[in-house]
Amino acid sequence: MSKDLITGAEALMRSLEHHNVKTIFGYPGGSIMPTFDALYDHLDKINHILVRHEQAAVHAAQGFARTSGDVGVCLVTSGPGATNTITGIADAMIDSTPVVVIAGQVGVNFLGSDAFQEVDLVGITQPITKWSYQIRRAEDVAWAVARAFYIASSGRPGPVVLDFAKNAQIEKFAYVPTKLDYIRSYVPVPDTDADSILAAAELINNAERPLVLVGQGVELGNAQQELCDFIEKADMPAGCTLLGLSALSSNHPLNKGMLGMHGNLGPNVNTNKCDVLIAVGMRFDDRVTGNVATYAPQAKVIHFDIDPSEIDKNIKVEVAVLGDCKKTLAEVAKHLKPQKHTDWIESFKTYEEVELEKVINPELNPLSDTLSMGEVVRAVSDATNHEAILVTDVGQNQMMAARYFKYTKNRSIVTSGGLGTMGFSLPAAIGATFGRPDRTVCSFMGDGGLQMNIQELGTIMEQKAPVKIILLNNNFLGNVRQWQAMFFNRKYSFTPMMNPDYLKIADAYDIPSKRVTNREELKAGIQEMLATDGPFLLEACVIEEGNVMPMTPPGGSVNQMLLEC
Repeated sequence: MSKDLITGAEALMRSLEHHNVKTIFGYPGGSIMPTFDALYDHLDKINHILVRHEQAAVHAAQGFARTSGDVGVCLVTSGPGATNTITGIADAMIDSTPVVVIAGQVGVNFLGSDAFQEVDLVGITQPITKWSYQIRRAEDVAWAVARAFYIASSGRPGPVVLDFAKNAQIEKFAYVPTKLDYIRSYVPVPDTDADSILAAAELINNAERPLVLVGQGVELGNAQQELCDFIEKADMPAGCTLLGLSALSSNHPLNKGMLGMHGNLGPNVNTNKCDVLIAVGMRFDDRVTGNVATYAPQAKVIHFDIDPSEIDKNIKVEVAVLGDCKKTLAEVAKHLKPQKHTDWIESFKTYEEVELEKVINPELNPLSDTLSMGEVVRAVSDATNHEAILVTDVGQNQMMAARYFKYTKNRSIVTSGGLGTMGFSLPAAIGATFGRPDRTVCSFMGDGGLQMNIQELGTIMEQKAPVKIILLNNNFLGNVRQWQAMFFNRKYSFTPMMNPDYLKIADAYDIPSKRVTNREELKAGIQEMLATDGPFLLEACVIEEGNVMPMTPPGGSVNQMLLEC
């Protein structure tokens, strides 16, 4: 405890250090300048990464948080600096990513006067945060930071915004380090009803065709081993949501693949054949369920979740098991009888064989001389021994990467799931390299997504961030074009892309690069990329009108997937 008087800005730096923050992503400006001045004297303990746009600061913080398990932190100025973070905050909210965004604000005396770069950040962000608070007095800094970190990281994680008035940055007070582990009326982890544990176990013990849906909550709760023990004891096949793909190794014999609109045929079709459906840490997103009216009508549903608001929100459940899934999975597993569901698990093979013949083999071994997205993804995954972190953008590159990349380690996929934010991959991959500097980070993107945040090549250049950028260039906004082809009579309304020479752009940022146009060049290009210290851009020119299959058409049922366009 210090009795010395310090500024609110200095108190913020000490509070961040008190919460073990070592990396922040940000961009300075007028209303946050006193805080950046204080930061200058703390660079021995806090590494500040200067991004080139505030949206990228939040995405980088997301990539850091999702790979490290720690809270990501951003520091920006008021007005447009603050509003530029909105997309990232909304993305973090829907994907349950713990970030704390600290934004400058005009002094309290100027609030409500339409002062230069004044904006009601608290009002704007309240619907898309777990908590949004304006710090108006220096003496509130330590309390607000402690509360922010506790709320962001506890229970179902999510974003918190601190709107830091300029007068509070400058005022002096006697700073006292603060941490919180309790807030009245805030219950991050609900109590688990013992009856629900027994009811869930009874349903599973009596099931003939159980199916487990694995969501990101398993990763967020660090319950990967508990999940394995759970499914192995009762011999239950599992499918993974997009954000939950690396919670269960791709090689696990009970892992039957990805759920959702572009997921694998077996787990989707068998969703409508199982008799007990067990959802763990997932929210029954519409891209997973398809038409809810025809979603698993035959099944009794068990839902493990930490957030009571998710229960019965989209899908009515038979048993709700509330609580931390690391504990609840283990508790239910204690009551499970060892079983074998051989015939049920064998039933997935028929769909696997159909998908292999109709979709996977044509994608990985295309008849065309031109590269396919899937074969590029699989080649990169193979070259990294399936141990790399996959960061994707949004669109066809995202679905192809998710489908054809393989996962053998936890926290290995970083993608914009619920919001679908183009431009996510490049800054998120930068954050991932700081979150897990010991791992290879492969950033897949399309030509559209790269140009959404292309300025972050400057951040990569300055930081020498070892992002391995794989640009799947098809000269289209590919996902929209696919929908136009399938549902809008091939009217390609503003989806063809006129592209620049990306190698020249990479060269301007001093980033090594290579373009590959055929499979003879692909292997050498990947080897060169992985052998290069630091960043690298590999542009793969792929089939222009390739499609991601299988696909559940909009409004369709999960068991009615299209295998061809």
